[in-house]
Amino acid sequence: MTDKKKFIIGSRGSRLSLAYSNHVKNLLIKSNSQFDDNLIEIKIIKTSGDIFQNKRISDIGGKGVFCKQIEEELLDSKIDLAVHSLKDLPTQMTNGLCVNAVVKRNDPRDAFLSYSSKSFKELKSKSKIGTSSFRRHAQLNLLRNDLEVVMMRGNIDTRITKLKNKEYDAIVLSLAGIQMLNLINQVKEIFTFEQMLPAIGQGAIALQCKKDDQKTLDILKTINHKETYYCIQAERALLEAIGGDCDTAIGGLAKLSNNEISLKSELFSNDGKKKFEFQSSGHFSKAKEIGYKVGKELLKKAGPNFTTQGN
Repeated sequence: MTDKKKFIIGSRGSRLSLAYSNHVKNLLIKSNSQFDDNLIEIKIIKTSGDIFQNKRISDIGGKGVFCKQIEEELLDSKIDLAVHSLKDLPTQMTNGLCVNAVVKRNDPRDAFLSYSSKSFKELKSKSKIGTSSFRRHAQLNLLRNDLEVVMMRGNIDTRITKLKNKEYDAIVLSLAGIQMLNLINQVKEIFTFEQMLPAIGQGAIALQCKKDDQKTLDILKTINHKETYYCIQAERALLEAIGGDCDTAIGGLAKLSNNEISLKSELFSNDGKKKFEFQSSGHFSKAKEIGYKVGKELLKKAGPNFTTQGN
């Protein structure tokens, strides 16, 4: 086996990113007889988003801050595959790269964590609730306007530590990441989709490779989860239609049932006070068209003064 070339997966170094990458590695070994544990290597690549942990993502270059350095290694053929949390990927795919496969989506809902309150409803007025997301900020304000929603950065462990240190009374995190790290015992409440529609792509793991790397594309086909893949196509098309970025307060979730995709979405005004909603459905083969349609309808509802810049 020693003469075989290693298959290299590029990953961020956070505990969650490595959990995702190891999950992908195990799927590859199970699905491809050519692989064993020694033939797949996970290479940690530090991104701008990891280096500047105390700044808003929008202030250090937007969504691409968690991907750029990994994508560069992919383009230089230093790695064969990049594993990303899909919601970290910019809407416009980098030239020469593609995401033609995703693994089965984890639970896309948002979770409420607190050491001072049993539930979101029971939080005392003026409590500080931490999040890094414009979407969650707007949704939390609409659910309760008597709380102080505060910007928060850092990986899941860092955020939970800040909560333990009483820097915040509560925080909201993606349930998928919490489950992946076996931290579900920290969760006090899970928001319903009606309360908090998740971010585009939340809970999905994207498998990115070079467009012309047919060997890797063929390998990834074996672990692509088709249902998740079609749902993601619809959600990403929605984001593209409105010209969305990491500053855009938008929620969107596609579901596939009996060959039909339904896509639900909500967009918030720049001040977060108004919510525009639209949903549509159709055959899964039209996933992208459904996404574009929903995006265009949302923009119509938001009106000519709407911009996709955050508040």
